[in-house]
Amino acid sequence: MARLRFRVIPGLAILYGLAGPVPVLAQAAGQPATVTVQSTRDPVDKSYRKMIKGMERFERERALAPQAPLRFQLLPRLPNVNMHGITLRVAGNTVSVPVEVAPDNSFVLPRHAQALREDAAVLANRKTTSMTWRALIVTPGLPPGTRRLGDMRLECLVGVEAGLVSNSSPLFGWIANALTTPEQICNSPDGNYLFFAERPLFSVRLRAGSGPDARVETLPFKMLYAGGEQSKADLQYCDCQVMLDRTFYAPIWDRSWPDDTLVEFEYMEDRP
Repeated sequence: MARLRFRVIPGLAILYGLAGPVPVLAQAAGQPATVTVQSTRDPVDKSYRKMIKGMERFERERALAPQAPLRFQLLPRLPNVNMHGITLRVAGNTVSVPVEVAPDNSFVLPRHAQALREDAAVLANRKTTSMTWRALIVTPGLPPGTRRLGDMRLECLVGVEAGLVSNSSPLFGWIANALTTPEQICNSPDGNYLFFAERPLFSVRLRAGSGPDARVETLPFKMLYAGGEQSKADLQYCDCQVMLDRTFYAPIWDRSWPDDTLVEFEYMEDRP
C-alpha cells in the first residue's frame, strides 16, 4: 500500500466558497414580516448547498452501502471543547431552521427550499476551531468493534462533496490544491482521508470473507495515528489534533478489498 510522502487529509484542505457576513434584510413598508438572521460565516460553519450536494451524492452512490442511512456528526478538535448541548441551525437571509442533534452529536440535515435558494449556512453554537464534521454512514447489525469498508468509501465521497473540511495553514495550500475532488481524494492511495474510531486504537485489521479462505490483513503503523508524522506545530491545522490516537487511514481506494470487507478494531483498553 504505497503512501504519498506529504499527507493530504481533510484537516489540511483549504476551504472554498466561504461567504462573507450574511446580510440583514430590512423590512420594507407594507411588506410581510420576515425572520431576520444575523450571522457571520467562518470555517466551522458549513455551506448548506454543499451539504445537500453531499446528500445527493449519497443517493447516487447507495450501492456502496445499500442498507445504511446517512447522518452527519460533530467531533471535537480541541481538548477543552464542551460537546454537550450543541445546537445547530440552518441560517439564511430570511430563514432559520433548527436541526435536531442526537446525544452522539449526529444529525440528519433537513431539506428546505428557501434555505437552499438563499445559500444558507449550517451554524453550530461553538467556536471556529473547536469542532470537526464528518459524514456518518454505518450499516446496522455489524459485529461490535467493526466497520464496513463500503460504508467508509461512501463516507469519504459524501464528506468531500459536502465540504466537511477544517481550516488549514496557507503553507499547505499547494498540497491541498493537488487533490480536491471526491474522486481524487477517495479513489487514490494519495488521498489520505482520515477516519476516526470510537476509542483509542491499538491496531486495525481488514477481513474479507470467512473461514479458512478469508483474506485478513493488519494495517501497518503508517496508516494509524495520522501516519505518525504530525508535529506539535502541525496538529493545530489537523482536525485530528485532539483525537490523534483514534485516527486511521483505510484502503478505500483498493478495489481488491470488496465493499463487504470488515474493518476490525483492537482498542488500547482491550490490551492485557
